[in-house]
Parts: sequence; C-alpha cells; structure tokens
Amino acid sequence: MKKYISILIVSVLCSAMILLAPFFDSCRELTEDVLRVHILANSDSAADQSLKLCVRDRVVEECSSYYDGCSGKAEALEITRAHLPEIESIAADEIHSHGFSYPVHAEVSELHFSTRYYDDFTMPAGLYDSLRLTIGEGRGQNWWCVMYPSLCVGAACDDKMREQLDDGEYRVVKTDKLDLRFKIVEYFDSISSWFV
Repeated sequence: MKKYISILIVSVLCSAMILLAPFFDSCRELTEDVLRVHILANSDSAADQSLKLCVRDRVVEECSSYYDGCSGKAEALEITRAHLPEIESIAADEIHSHGFSYPVHAEVSELHFSTRYYDDFTMPAGLYDSLRLTIGEGRGQNWWCVMYPSLCVGAACDDKMREQLDDGEYRVVKTDKLDLRFKIVEYFDSISSWFV
C-alpha cells in the first residue's frame, strides 16, 4: 500500500511541476531581470525604523533617475556599482540630517528573498541581485523593493512594469496575492537553495 501511495504522490508532484513550468520559468526570468534594493535598519527601535524609511525615501527619490533609459539589468548593475559612493553619501547625509551618527554601507550583492507582496504587485521568492544598504549595526527589520525597473514609488509603476518586463514576467508580478503558485515556488526555491 505504501508503494502505491508513494507512486501517487510522485505522480501528483510531477504533474504539478509540468503544469506550473511556465509560471516557474517566468519567476526565474524575473529574478534575472530585476535589481532589488534592500535596506537594513540599525535596530528595531522606533527611531531606527523611522530613520530606515527616511533613508529609503531619499535614496529611492534621488537614485531612481540613474536608471532612466537603462537597457537592462546588466547596465543597471554597472550604473549601481559606479554610483555606490554617491548612494552611500546620500544615505549618510539623510542619517546625519536626523541627528544620528550611524555609518552606512552600500554594496551590490546577491540575496535570497522570500515572496513579497506589495500593494499592486508581487515579487516571487528567489535569488536576486540587490543594492544593499546597511545602516549602523544592520540588526533591525529590513525594507526591500525593486530598484530596476523602478517599481518602488510613483503612480507610473504599472506602466513601467509593462514597458520593462516581458509578458510572462508581467503576469507573475500582477498575479493575485493569494495564488498558491507563489507558495509552491517559494517551497521549491527553499529546497533548491540547499543544493547551491
């Protein structure tokens, strides 16, 4: 009996993988085509969390124009790396303007993100290239979004997605938040991360 149950479970999983293959492919392509931004607060104190959001607003506002006319993520990464000292300086200026003396460190790194639900779109779990800002000790709650294409702010977010994502990627980010496929992608992503 156990043998038949095992065969049934494997059959169901294989069928699910076949049916979900296009969705999985679009999720994987999305991780390859976007640059995320990740900001770590110094701590979880109310003041540090508020400061993190001020840094976020300032960096996103002043740096999103870097990517105007950008031809793709490879160019966005080059631009980001070239502007790291400037990004760090913008963040440091914002930190100091609020009376804090925390250091801030900006870097480009590859980070794993779980599925993230925003108001108007969803980003699936996966390994993403990211602009990471660490404020002070970087031990507080974090904030993240998509730096390229610039989806973090602005009323034209949906228009930017349509312009810069292919049809499959656009369908993924606009999929209903309650779609079970995101949980399945996250589950398989967590399993595959064991082997990387």
